[in-house]
Amino acid sequence: MEKITPRTLSGFMELLPEKQALMDRITDTIRRVYSLYGFTPLDTPLIESSEVLLAKGGGETEKQIYRFTKGDSDLSLRFDLTVPLAKYVAMNYSKLAFPFRRYQIGKVYRGERAQRGRFREFYQADIDIIGDGSLDIMNEAEIPSIIYRLFTQLGISRFVIRVNNRRLLTGFYEMLGLSDKSGGIMRTVDKLEKIGPGRVRSLLTDELGLDPEKAGEILDFISISGSNSSVLAALEAYRGRSAAFDAGLSELAAVAGHLSAFGVPEENFALDLTIARGLDYYTGTVYETKLLDHPEVGSVCSGGRYDDLAGFYTDKKLPGVGISIGLTRLFFVLDDMGLLSEDLPTAPADVLILPMIDDMSPAVELATLLRSRGIRAQLYSEPKKFKARMAYANRLRVPFAAIIGEDEASRGLVGLKDMASGAQEALSPAECADRVLSALERCRDIRPVKG
Repeated sequence: MEKITPRTLSGFMELLPEKQALMDRITDTIRRVYSLYGFTPLDTPLIESSEVLLAKGGGETEKQIYRFTKGDSDLSLRFDLTVPLAKYVAMNYSKLAFPFRRYQIGKVYRGERAQRGRFREFYQADIDIIGDGSLDIMNEAEIPSIIYRLFTQLGISRFVIRVNNRRLLTGFYEMLGLSDKSGGIMRTVDKLEKIGPGRVRSLLTDELGLDPEKAGEILDFISISGSNSSVLAALEAYRGRSAAFDAGLSELAAVAGHLSAFGVPEENFALDLTIARGLDYYTGTVYETKLLDHPEVGSVCSGGRYDDLAGFYTDKKLPGVGISIGLTRLFFVLDDMGLLSEDLPTAPADVLILPMIDDMSPAVELATLLRSRGIRAQLYSEPKKFKARMAYANRLRVPFAAIIGEDEASRGLVGLKDMASGAQEALSPAECADRVLSALERCRDIRPVKG
């Protein structure tokens, strides 16, 4: 029979065990931080009715979606976690408590061109807060403060969360008499970092039909920069000319003030008028997060405020705010840049038990004791020579090997070998458990990212 060459599709990530352990550690940290802020876990289906998933329809989303039929059913793979959330909240409105705070870590699918750092199947890690009729501005400040805590706990220190307000931008374009073109302008401005100001100016004049003077005013406006307080001071000069602008400016100032109160240092968040986010459903605060030492990567965490995302499924007003980490992309970048920790234990077990006698009872009893104390123990029962067993332990990179030979068994002891130092000592099973737990405690604060 002809053998099929094993291969993984382009744009799909598979990891070796050590890297998968690091990925899981990052995922566990995200889950723990999200839970710390009172978010409940949610898991929505990978496959939805195309009618439900594409309620908004059109644009790049529909071009990239994986869509197929099964019998008479028109089905699609989810392309993000936000639209399924909107469906879920609309469907379960009467059973939920509001504000509804959920987190979800799951795979999404986009049939775009696979390239370095961009995948067709990838994990997102989202948090969203959904209100019933209204949602206080405090939530728009808490969301980025959560990302600050999370990135810090992961070991990422050189990052900045860039914050802007879509209402403020809408008001500014209203001042220029460009309300009918504000969506197109924001989508164009959002490309500034990728294509530069010259190309943005050309798109504004050539494709959107703006006169050069107004295109220049837009570029001057989004170029306002400096400390957060100086940006707010410069924006005050525009106050009083548009109600939408004034509302957006007040919201932006409130978010900046609350972020400081939440303990987020100014070097980790910046008011940036170039941030618009390309999706039209954002209505208020918007966020993008960049790694300062790797700006070429772009945003690794983004989101914002939306007032009517569930409007395709219900007449109820369900405003929300959320943010999403492109987890697979972030992991790829950290790995590619050599920033993943080499000190974090990635072995599937803390102790590999190596019985060197025919009677397996002492080894089974030791495994049972270790597991009862929360220690991951693997029992090796293959009839291999000692050298092969130790080679297996080294290949797994286990911290400890517990050797039970004739001498140890007769004395009720275990030969506990520290695989890093090579030191070995005879201990009782209880002492063995204590020694391993003490070593694991020292590893508890190792972060998955070097910094």
